[in-house]
Amino acid sequence: MLKSTTLRLYIALHSWIGIVCGFALFVAFYAGSLTVFHHEIHAWQAETGQAGNAKPGDGQALVNALLARHPEASAMFVLVPPGEESHQWSIMWRDAKREWQHADLAGLQHEGHAEQSALGDLVNTLHYSLGIPKVGTYLMGIVSLMYGVALVSGLLIHLPKLKDDLFALRPGRNLKRYWQDAHNVIGILSLPFHLIFALTGGLFGLYAILAFALNTLVYDGKLMAEIEPAMGALPRQEASGKPAAMLPVGELLARAQAAAPQHHVESLRFVHYGDANGAVEVFGEAEKTIGPYGTLAISTTSGQVLNVQVAQQRDTNHAVLSSLYSLHFGLFGADTVRWLYFLLGIAGAFLFYSGNLLWIESRRKRQAEVQPRKLRWMAQASVGICLGVCLGISLAFVAAKLSPALGWPVQAAEQWACYGGWLLATLWSFARPPARAAVELLLANSMAALAVPLARIVAGDPLWQAAMRGDGGIVGVDLVAIALAIGFAALARLTWQRAHNGQDNSVWSLRASNPGVAAQPTLPLQAEAER
Repeated sequence: MLKSTTLRLYIALHSWIGIVCGFALFVAFYAGSLTVFHHEIHAWQAETGQAGNAKPGDGQALVNALLARHPEASAMFVLVPPGEESHQWSIMWRDAKREWQHADLAGLQHEGHAEQSALGDLVNTLHYSLGIPKVGTYLMGIVSLMYGVALVSGLLIHLPKLKDDLFALRPGRNLKRYWQDAHNVIGILSLPFHLIFALTGGLFGLYAILAFALNTLVYDGKLMAEIEPAMGALPRQEASGKPAAMLPVGELLARAQAAAPQHHVESLRFVHYGDANGAVEVFGEAEKTIGPYGTLAISTTSGQVLNVQVAQQRDTNHAVLSSLYSLHFGLFGADTVRWLYFLLGIAGAFLFYSGNLLWIESRRKRQAEVQPRKLRWMAQASVGICLGVCLGISLAFVAAKLSPALGWPVQAAEQWACYGGWLLATLWSFARPPARAAVELLLANSMAALAVPLARIVAGDPLWQAAMRGDGGIVGVDLVAIALAIGFAALARLTWQRAHNGQDNSVWSLRASNPGVAAQPTLPLQAEAER
């Protein structure tokens, strides 16, 4: 049994870490839940009318077209075969500004190439860095470690009464207690997964800092040169400067299949193409293993297999790295596991949102008509930031399909829609009473989510056509968007009812005599406040 002073310390630690990190974790979990279906998002963002038009020789033709137009790309480029994300070959390379470019064969064979959507990458960037350049990844690594501390402290708080409270959902007029119960139950039941997210998120976010520290303090400056070989399969080898004939892409794929029959190829990273020391790193995944992702390296001149790091054929280091990545994204199982991770991501976002509002409620002066303004600001921030990022992501989906028809740069339109929508929603929440802002932003989210499948209709590839040709991923994205539109509309209705029927001195009431009060900042979804 914990001492009362120790318990109070853990409660304060849990609460303050949740408040400090809650907004960042909401973004990470909401965007991360979508990133679980990154293959489907990539398929949804692709150009329409490309089903079934890939040819066996398109891979080599695409490489030739790239090098004819961009010979400097021979140092390194990535070739992606047809698969879950696209029905045709595509290729990626870095331009003179070190920015990634993406094209297909049709684009490179014509004068200039059409810019490809980066919607899936944008959502993933929000997940691991909040969209903040350079330092965002490190920030999320620190947040993940603090998140782990909050999980442990939360477990210690509830451990003494875990048996009694684990399934204690007590609905009734005391809705603060009901939402507190829901917060606790979701947190306890999903604790193992959240510990995985916290540990792996911290490692992924801070690995560069850890590597730099170890390189300086332990390995006498020799570690950095060994990191890339340790995480991949290609040996360290510089270009020789001697031109050489390259094996065709089809032949290299055959060599990879022979060396690792269980390895399903997803991409090929070529280095020093056209040089005697040229090589290709073949990335992919295997089935029925905790660490499905793997890679093998092949010489592009001789076809010799240089290194194999795939399931059942890899060293401990690569097995651990693959397993950590798989555990973080739910890649070790079939669609059932991915849907479980998706639901865990949505539930995690609820934990941070409800945690913020419960923190406000615990500091409410129940007998005071006017509450501290800082509580009102926290309520507005919770509505604006959380509902704002949901709105921005939906708008980015819409921009991905409409910007080509409007002649706008696709990637720039996606970023402006996402970050612009998020910023405007946040500013709007601070310019309006919290209850009114919540209703309006929920309705805006509903319309933006409904616009996602409508945008595909405008782009000429409606949901029913995707269903007829068997594109289940595209159909799934549209159906989830429709479900979200219905859900946001339902939440807006509940929020409106609470605003008109709840206590007058609540921040969620539109009948408040003093618009500055925040007397009862409970969840805006509640139909009745605690009395």
